[in-house]
Formats: sequence, structure tokens, C-alpha cells
Amino acid sequence: MKIHSTRFGELDVEEEQLFNFPYGIPGFPEEKSFAYLPYDPETPFSFLQSTIEPNLTFVLVDPFAFFMDYEFVLDDEVAQELDLSHKNPPMVFLIATIRGKVADMTVNLLAPLVLNGVNRMGRQVILDKKEYSISHKLFPDGLPQEAVKGGK
Repeated sequence: MKIHSTRFGELDVEEEQLFNFPYGIPGFPEEKSFAYLPYDPETPFSFLQSTIEPNLTFVLVDPFAFFMDYEFVLDDEVAQELDLSHKNPPMVFLIATIRGKVADMTVNLLAPLVLNGVNRMGRQVILDKKEYSISHKLFPDGLPQEAVKGGK
């Protein structure tokens, strides 16, 4: 399938990259189909591109690469709706916001994206955890030195 992105240009995406969000994503209720675009297998970053709206791309972050103690209990109704189980665990991502410098990037700990990689269904889940925020700084101590130097 070909989709258009203002960030990436024309993309040829495989069927297994497409995810359906039956309820859309809060703030974007009409957007129900997205392409999951891994950035690089060596990084915790990826993208979620709308298949309809070229201007809608989310930067995703693997929460467990940055927050070792990040956890939540997924509501049984959501787990059932997405057909998740111990044999089919969810893929979990945080939506990142970059305003200005990458060092100031924030993530939404309070509303992770939960995806089923088998049936390619997804949902943004709103948590009831007072210790999490919608604007948590990803790099509280600044960028790691490797990132500042440009890697290896």
C-alpha cells in the first residue's frame, strides 16, 4: 500500500505495518488507520503515520528503554478487545513531543499506545496513575553523550 507523509514522502508499507485504531486516538477520533514505521532496530524510537492524513505522524518511544519501573495494569476489557494474552503480549509505546531541541523531548506516560502485533489492532489507553504525567521529560539530565557526539 502506498501512503503519503509530509515527513517521509511517499511510502510503500506492508500489510503487517498497518494498525487499526477503532476509536481513533484522543484528539484525532477520525484517524483510525496508521502505519507503524520502525526507525532503526537499535533505537527505542519509531513512528506512527496516518494512512489518510499526510501531516499526522507521531514519534513513538519504547517506555522500557527509559523507564525501567514503568508499569500499569491493562483493563481486562481492553485486553479482551485487543485480543491480548500472556501468549500474545502487547507492544507498548509512548507518544513523544518535540518542541525545539531534542534534549527537551517529553513523553506521555499517562496515555500509552497499546498494540497487538498479531491482529494489528491498537488503542491509546488513559491510565489512572497520579505519578505519571502527559509531559514527562525523556532526558531529564540532558542528552546522553553518545547522542551529542553523533554515536559511534
